[in-house]
Amino acid sequence: MIRSLTLVRQATPERFEKLSAVLRALGFEDGAGWNDEYSRGAPFLSPVGSLELVDGRAPASPEILIEVSDLDTAHQVAKRHLVDAVEEIEDTHWKSRVFAVQLDKNLRVGFWAFNDPSKSLPKSTEGELNAKGMRFGIIVSRWNSFITERLLQGALDCLRRSGAKSSDIHIVRVPGSFEIPSAARTLAQTSTVDAIITLGCLIRGETTHYEHIATEVTRGIGQSAQDTGVPHSYGVLTCENLEQAIDRAGLKSGNKGWEAATTAIEMVSLKGKLKSGATDGR
Repeated sequence: MIRSLTLVRQATPERFEKLSAVLRALGFEDGAGWNDEYSRGAPFLSPVGSLELVDGRAPASPEILIEVSDLDTAHQVAKRHLVDAVEEIEDTHWKSRVFAVQLDKNLRVGFWAFNDPSKSLPKSTEGELNAKGMRFGIIVSRWNSFITERLLQGALDCLRRSGAKSSDIHIVRVPGSFEIPSAARTLAQTSTVDAIITLGCLIRGETTHYEHIATEVTRGIGQSAQDTGVPHSYGVLTCENLEQAIDRAGLKSGNKGWEAATTAIEMVSLKGKLKSGATDGR
C-alpha cells in the first residue's frame, strides 16, 4: 500500500544549495539524503502532503505547490536566497495568493497561502463569552485581602457584564490560598456550579514557605478540576513583591480576577459544546 509521495526534480549545484537553504528556512524537515559518485539528493519532508486532482479550470500556478502560513515572510526568505529567480506575489482565482520561484528552466515551484488563513485549518471548537444561565463559584482567600478583594471585584464585574445573574454566583471565603483547593473541591462536588474561579495572593517572603504553598495550591486546584470534571480557573497571584501584586490586581497589568472569570465562562461554554459534539468552524 502507499506509504509516501515523492516528487523528484533535478537542479544545478548552485540552485541545489540555494533551494535547500530556502526550504530549511521555511521549516521543512531534512530527510535521509545521499551523496555518491554519481549524484546527491536532499529530501525535504513537509508536515502535510497531498496529491490533488483538478477537473475544470486549472490553477494558474506551477505544478509543484508549497502551502505556507505566512506568504509575505516566505517571499522575503526566498528573495534573500534566490533574489534573481523569485517572482512577485499574485492573486489567484481560487481565493489565495501565490508566488513562484524559477529554480531552473524545467523546475518552477510555487508558494501559496489562502487569503483567509482559517480556510486551510481543520474545524475547531471554542467557547463563547456569554455567561447567561451559567452558575459560578468563587473561592477567594482572605489573606492579603487588600489584593484579593480587588480580584473579586474584577471577577464579579466580568461575570455580570457577560450575562451572569448575582443569584447564580456563590462566593466562598477561605482563610488563605492553601485552603482554596479543598473548598473548591467541596463546592464542585455539590453539583451546584458550572465552574469555579479561584482567587488568592501569595507574596514571596524571606523563607521557602512561599514556594511550598504556591506548589500545593496549584497542584490542588488542578487536581480538583480533573477529579470533579468541573472547570476551575486559576486567579491566584504568585508575586515577588507587593508592587507586582497591586499591578496584577487592576493597576498596570489588568485584573487577574477578570481574566480568571473570562476563562471560567469560556470553559463552561466549551464543555457544553464538546459534550454535544458541536463544531463552530472557528
